[in-house]
Amino acid sequence: MILVVVGMLLLASMLGGRFGTPHQLTLDFIGPLQSAVTRTFSGIAVLKNDYIAFWNVREDNKRLQALVDKYLAELGEYREAYSIYLHLQELLAFKENLSFEPLAARVVGKEPAYWYQTIVVDRGKKDDVLEGMVALAPNGVVGQVIHTAEHYSKILLAIAPSSAIDAMIQKNRVRGIIKGAGENGYVLQYVLKNADVEVGDHIVTAGIGGLFPAGIPIGKVSKIKKKQRGMFQEIEVQPDIDFQKLELVFIDPTDRRSMLESMNLSNER
Repeated sequence: MILVVVGMLLLASMLGGRFGTPHQLTLDFIGPLQSAVTRTFSGIAVLKNDYIAFWNVREDNKRLQALVDKYLAELGEYREAYSIYLHLQELLAFKENLSFEPLAARVVGKEPAYWYQTIVVDRGKKDDVLEGMVALAPNGVVGQVIHTAEHYSKILLAIAPSSAIDAMIQKNRVRGIIKGAGENGYVLQYVLKNADVEVGDHIVTAGIGGLFPAGIPIGKVSKIKKKQRGMFQEIEVQPDIDFQKLELVFIDPTDRRSMLESMNLSNER
């Protein structure tokens, strides 16, 4: 077909430029064909330009994504640095408000077993840490040292089921015993049914027994049950400290247990 069209064009040329019937037929036939070919090549050119533009956009997107990733990483570092700064400010304020010079210890290990919850810190006998010393944090009571090595110590957390602390309701000084309840926080025991206690009340150390100073925060009342039988209320307490996030604790270097034993011996005499 193409050869026929070409032949017709040549024939028209040989006629010396006269536009006769053959030439007109040729134009009527080849005109739409040329238009279609022109549109096809134009479309190919546009497609090519679009592909090149798309490829350039893709490369630009890769570069922009790399920049976004970089800035997000830097933002994460800045946030972490700011968080550490706020935490250090909190620790410094807490240290300045203590009546004794505390020994800072970093948490280097955890034993999250429900029945025996302990942490390990990087202070030991070399730092004059003794069994029976108490550990605190800006939010309140952490626990008590139960074992020491030359460079490390193990602290029994206050939420451990084997832990018991003399405590009181801060607003009215009603006393009881805080028992560790593991993942459930604390249970405040031996509070009479007629005692005024409400959800949200602050529980602090009572200072009885000499181990913990009085007024150290422990937690807040989260639930109260009053059974028909028995003399006491069942009081659940939410710890003020998030024990899963402990990083640094302060050990009270005062050997309160030895002081208590000395006082008991003096009283016996």
